[in-house]
Amino acid sequence: MSLQINQEIPKNIATAAEKASESLQAAKANIGEVVFGQEEVVDLALAAILSGGHALLVGVPGLAKTLLVETLGTVMGLDNKRIQFTPDLMPADIVGSEVLEEGARGKRSFRFIPGPVFTQLLMADEINRASPRTQSALLQAMQEKFVTVAGERHDLPKPFHVLATQNPIEQEGTYPLPEAQLDRFLFQIDVGFPTLDTERDILMATTGADFATAKKSFTAKQLMSMQSLVRKLPVGEKVLEAILTLVREARPDQSSLESVRNSVAWGPGPRAGQALMLATRARALLDGRLAPSIDDVLALAEPVLKHRMSLSFAARADGQTIEQTIQTLKDHIR
Repeated sequence: MSLQINQEIPKNIATAAEKASESLQAAKANIGEVVFGQEEVVDLALAAILSGGHALLVGVPGLAKTLLVETLGTVMGLDNKRIQFTPDLMPADIVGSEVLEEGARGKRSFRFIPGPVFTQLLMADEINRASPRTQSALLQAMQEKFVTVAGERHDLPKPFHVLATQNPIEQEGTYPLPEAQLDRFLFQIDVGFPTLDTERDILMATTGADFATAKKSFTAKQLMSMQSLVRKLPVGEKVLEAILTLVREARPDQSSLESVRNSVAWGPGPRAGQALMLATRARALLDGRLAPSIDDVLALAEPVLKHRMSLSFAARADGQTIEQTIQTLKDHIR
């Protein structure tokens, strides 16, 4: 796959981007042999990881969300662990705890036992089933990439990514994620039902004697090099202006759009703009380009903004949706 090369981009970056793009295409093909019909979901998950961020996968059970996370870990050579969030899950069950041990001479000391958060790719399954206290145990890990236990700092492995799942229809016994934690997720990825042809392929491929398995496409070290490369890709002035306009127009106190001022209760913070800056570069690299375009901004607007905005009660009562509001914002910057 040849990249569209801009003469102003240094040759070493162009060469590295071409190699990265080839590896990413191979990884996508590898994932596609195991996870059927979720190309857009796979692209967004890869873009989130390439951007160094986390993603929230929202969909009903049985749509291969868990399989996708396991496959991503295998393909990218990442250690991965899974936590099933339940109402009785405690913070120590995630980050770990200290135990009192007695040595051979009777001397007692505390030893830290790491929890499952000490991995490179963590799947937080049904994250909204745990209490807010337990959910908050992930806040520091997702933002700072370390946890503090008994006043001691414990660094997490590099790279570190969280892919969390959430069931949108079964709300009994669940706790809504606080806005501060939602903002830690680079994307909210909606996982929909497969098409008829895809569902036919799923039935044929998963009910026989043989099962396709994922294979490693690159290593964690190579992934970190790609993440560094993403940050080096240039962003044009028009793309930067589109990102700024989109984010600022989504805030009711700064928006020039009357519909936004009347319907949005609170809008995205600066982290949304940071997410778009990184994610548009990652999407361009996945697509075999050396620089993002306004089309990338438009394509990523919904997964970046959807969980960072809230409609007013009156707007919801009138049947307005957050997707409609984001579409209005996209139309404004076209």
